[in-house]
Amino acid sequence: MVVLNKIYTRGGDAGDTALGNGARVAKHDARVEAYGTVDETNSLVGIARLHASGEMDAALAAIQNDLFDLGADLCRPDIASDAEAEYPPLRIAQSQVDRLEREIDAMNGALAPLRSFILPGGSALSAHLHQCRTVSRRAERLTVALAAGQDVNPAAIRYLNRLSDWCFVAARAANNGGADDVLWVPGNNR
Repeated sequence: MVVLNKIYTRGGDAGDTALGNGARVAKHDARVEAYGTVDETNSLVGIARLHASGEMDAALAAIQNDLFDLGADLCRPDIASDAEAEYPPLRIAQSQVDRLEREIDAMNGALAPLRSFILPGGSALSAHLHQCRTVSRRAERLTVALAAGQDVNPAAIRYLNRLSDWCFVAARAANNGGADDVLWVPGNNR
C-alpha cells in the first residue's frame, strides 16, 4: 500500500508534471487536460452524491472509482508496451462500459417518455447530474482529441461516452422518473 504523507513535492513548480510512465510533460499537455477533466468530473460526481441515497448513491460511488481507474489509464500513454511493463497499468475495461449500459437501460425503462429537450434542473440531484454530464462530455472531447495523435485505450472513450448518457438518464430518474423534468420551450422568451 502506498502512503501519501507528503502532499507537495515541488516537482511541478516549473509548469510540468509526471505521467504514469515517468515521462514529464507540460501541465497544459493534451493528456493532462484529458485526465484533469476526468478528475473534475469525479469531483462533480462527489457533489451529486451529497443529494443521492440508496442505489443511486451506490452507482455514483462505483462511477467515482471508475473515474479514478480512467484517470490512471489516461496518465499512462504507452499502451503498446503494457505487457512488458514492470507494473501493468490500470486500464478501463469493456465490462465497466457494459455495466453503465445495463444501468442506463434499467433506469430508462422506468422513465416517462421524453417528448421534448429538457433543461438542467428540477431537483438538486438532477441539476448536479446534468453538470456531471456536460463535464464528462468535455472530458470525452478532450480524450478523443488526444486519441487523434496519441495512444488512448478505446474503452476509455467508450466509457466517457456512456457516462454522459448515464448522467442524463440518472438526472431524469432523479426528477421523479422524469415527471419533474424542466422542459425546453423553444422561443419562449421572444
